[in-house]
Amino acid sequence: MTLPVRIVIVGAGITGLAMAGALARSRQAARLELTVLDAADRPVYDPSAEAGLRVSAIATGSAHILDSIGAWQSIVSARACPYECMRVWDSAEAADGPSTLRFDADLYGVAELGHIVENLAIRSALIDVLDRLRIDLRFNTGLASLDTDGRRYRIGLGDGESIGADLVIAADGSSSGVRERAGIAVRRHVYGQSAFVTHARPEKPHRHTAWQRFLDTGPLALLPLADGRVSIVWSTTPELAAHALEATDAELEAMLTTASDRVLGSLAPDGPRGTFSLQAQHATHYVLPGLALIGDAAHAVHPLAGQGANLGLQDVRSLCEVIDTAIGRGAFPGDRSVLRRYERERKGANTTMMYFLTGLNRLFASESRLVGGLRRGGMRLFNASGPLRDRAVSVALGVPRR
Repeated sequence: MTLPVRIVIVGAGITGLAMAGALARSRQAARLELTVLDAADRPVYDPSAEAGLRVSAIATGSAHILDSIGAWQSIVSARACPYECMRVWDSAEAADGPSTLRFDADLYGVAELGHIVENLAIRSALIDVLDRLRIDLRFNTGLASLDTDGRRYRIGLGDGESIGADLVIAADGSSSGVRERAGIAVRRHVYGQSAFVTHARPEKPHRHTAWQRFLDTGPLALLPLADGRVSIVWSTTPELAAHALEATDAELEAMLTTASDRVLGSLAPDGPRGTFSLQAQHATHYVLPGLALIGDAAHAVHPLAGQGANLGLQDVRSLCEVIDTAIGRGAFPGDRSVLRRYERERKGANTTMMYFLTGLNRLFASESRLVGGLRRGGMRLFNASGPLRDRAVSVALGVPRR
């Protein structure tokens, strides 16, 4: 194996930047040459500006990954809001009803279940770390071509330059240009829903609780923000999402207050608005010789459980360990036999989560009275099942099991 190993990460979102940070902090970091490419401008985070619409629920396990990179303290000191409780309930019952799912941090021996953080704040903190480590970050640098001799890649850039890579890591999102150029197919499931996002000022304090109400048209999430507002993520019909986007503030307040069953009193719109269509997709395989997919380039899931960023960060953890171990043993990290270890660990876990979220969305969207009764009965049983609840918290929230 020729050293240093040249690794090019395409995509400077949370997952791509975290991948660069994890490798730069790994045991074999001195034997790596890292470059991050992104077609967009270098992001700038202004903590005095309006909070961004794109937020992530960063679970405790994911926070540990970001902390190991050296970014977490900066993230927490920005506008991260801890959530100590979660409440998930069916629209056929009240939020304090017997079938409501309740998760509380103190029951699991942790200070919080996670944090609601603006994506831009996470990216900014990661970029600061990479700048201090003198990692090669190239913004406004689009991907023009991707060629391989079966072992190494040659990446053509939009400005006419080209760079070689022993390993290309695609972190360029659900519409991944790397994945497309590499000829990796994806399987898609269109939900027939759109997500409406905004911020709202609740009449009652959010109490550092993440709320999610399942309606017939899809789930409504109220995620606590550090300034007392809540981030709204409403997965619903495209028609209702479009109506919410164009509604007056008074109309939208009435819509959100009714949809949330007044769990936080009235919800007054207080921020920008946006919509995006929802679909799940999964790459047929994650790796080729000299190439690996991570994050949304490999898998995109329904936002109802806030698992997108967390799944991507778990990909980062797994792939970094595989690369680090291979180099330490003198193996070439771009070999498919090496990269398959990452694929075997993550593809099964991601597939399970995707099927679970798709099934959960279908279950709660059913208008059948029989299904509704069975659903609420199952939620009551889940509340009473200690081991099952512990496992759900461990897997979905990244909180250590008791």
